[in-house]
Amino acid sequence: MSELSRFYGIVISILFTDNKKHHKSHVHVKYAEYEASVALDGEVLAGSMPSKQLKLIQAWLTIHEEELHEAWNNAVRNNPVDKIKPLQ
Repeated sequence: MSELSRFYGIVISILFTDNKKHHKSHVHVKYAEYEASVALDGEVLAGSMPSKQLKLIQAWLTIHEEELHEAWNNAVRNNPVDKIKPLQ
């Protein structure tokens, strides 16, 4: 698993070759005791996240859409991914 970004206690990561369980491109998010798989379009695919943090995550996903698609394409090909800047 490669960490993409970290902000406000939220950690966003991507797994390599992780397209079998969830067929949508997605990231893995941790916040306190919460964990979720969130599609790049903001849909929660598995797990749960508090509403406030989910809104921050969804905003971050929208802002970094192009970078995330590039990261996803690299990860499913088992290639390195670059970190993405957090919300400012």
